[in-house]
Amino acid sequence: MPQSIAMIPVLRSIIVLLLALSGWPGLAQTASVGGRVSTATGPLALASVSLVGTPHATLTDSLGQYHIANLRTGHYKLSVSAVGFEPQQKQIILSPEKLTIDISLKAVATNLGEVVITGTMKEVGRSQSPVSVEVYSPAYFKKNPTPSIYEALQNVNGVRPQLNCNVCNTGDIHINGMEGPYTMVLIDGMPIVSALSTVYGLSGIPNSLIERVEVVKGPASSLYGSEAVGGLINIITKKPSNAPLLSADVMATSWQEYNADIGFKLKVGNKANVLTGINYFNFSNRVDNNADGFTDMTLQHRLSLFQKWSMQRANKRLFNLAARYMYEDRWGGDVRWNKQFRGGDSIYGESIYTKRWELMGLYQLPVKEKMLLAVSYNQHDQNSVYGTTLYNAQQTIAFAQLTWDKAMGSHDMLLGLAFRFTYYDDNTPATAQGNRTNQPQKTALPGIFVQDEWTLAPKHKLLMGFRYDHNSYHGHIYTPRIGYKWSLNEKNILRLNAGTGFRVVNLFTEDHAALTGARVVEIKNDLAPERSLNANLNYV
Repeated sequence: MPQSIAMIPVLRSIIVLLLALSGWPGLAQTASVGGRVSTATGPLALASVSLVGTPHATLTDSLGQYHIANLRTGHYKLSVSAVGFEPQQKQIILSPEKLTIDISLKAVATNLGEVVITGTMKEVGRSQSPVSVEVYSPAYFKKNPTPSIYEALQNVNGVRPQLNCNVCNTGDIHINGMEGPYTMVLIDGMPIVSALSTVYGLSGIPNSLIERVEVVKGPASSLYGSEAVGGLINIITKKPSNAPLLSADVMATSWQEYNADIGFKLKVGNKANVLTGINYFNFSNRVDNNADGFTDMTLQHRLSLFQKWSMQRANKRLFNLAARYMYEDRWGGDVRWNKQFRGGDSIYGESIYTKRWELMGLYQLPVKEKMLLAVSYNQHDQNSVYGTTLYNAQQTIAFAQLTWDKAMGSHDMLLGLAFRFTYYDDNTPATAQGNRTNQPQKTALPGIFVQDEWTLAPKHKLLMGFRYDHNSYHGHIYTPRIGYKWSLNEKNILRLNAGTGFRVVNLFTEDHAALTGARVVEIKNDLAPERSLNANLNYV
């Protein structure tokens, strides 16, 4: 018996040695897998690579490379995915030798299952919407990084940001060739950016806070009122509940442009999520490559702060509050210019100080029917000089809208009451009386609209809409709309839309070049609203 006990450690050592030499799974060598993830345009960074059913996962680097190590040998399923691309899965067998697997992802050209809200002012599947809505995700804009949404929109077909001033680099956004004032820009469905702010307000919207951008080409005044003549752009910010805990995007260019987007979210108590975003942009390098003595690019210093609160309520009713503040200092002109020459006639320069703040909210009423109350309030102050010409302007816009979404059989109705008040004042003849006394513009625009989305048959829908507004200066304004959608099959859709649009002209906010040079501005008569008739045929 003692001899048997003494032999046990020896036998144990022999068994362990034999198991190791035989490649027993518990003691086998580890395996690894790596490779490159790419698309048709090159390597894909930040793609998610994982082994299905295991905790092993990683992200690709800036060159599209990935590597997962310390794995057991055996059979696995490799999964690769990225926003905006079709995911791929591949069966692999891992051995002690490193396995190299390269994956090529295809871009999702059209996702008809996406939910959109801009075309009919209600959440609906993209393929079900009778109005054609183009959707662009953050992944689309990351292919060509830019410091603001204004510059990012240059990548959208049919949408073109245009610089209107070579010195101060101000601009607007054209849709289908129409001038910028005919384009309406919404933030979370509310008319935040308009009139005075179309020139400078778009620059301070951080890309890091954007969930998606929806674009509608053609008139939409029957739902959104004034300015939605050529089309509209709806910038939808991220829901705090879906946003990452922390995100940072920092970029620099060879011209010494520096941009930083930082976003983070917090949970406050059990019923509130808060998303905060900070955008900082600085370009202080005087570049004059063509040696004409003037800056090639406007120098800018900009700070934008954004915060959005999302409250949890009973029955998943909506309640969101958001606020944004932006300050920008930009100038362009003679490379010798500095602030001591601001407004003087010795060295030419164009200098613009912009202060802007916004407040917006969305509240679902605690009733059985789906009724939403949207409110917003924003103020925009501009202090600018163009050589010796001073242009000071202040604009305040208050907006409220109540909508009732009601489905009745084959009819999906939307009824709405809207009110918009605009206060505008500047130091130009636009707000001056004949005796040269100041008279700020105070425009009240109450309105009512109705829309009926009628399902004629499983593949046919008819959209009919009508809006009535009363402008305190111009009186009654009517804007009808009609649309037809024919779903040929699951992947082919034909849409026909027609409607009218209207827009009230605000002369100096749209063309500040009228203030430059030696022009004398005389307004001979009252400016009447512009009206349009538009029809478009769309095939997807």
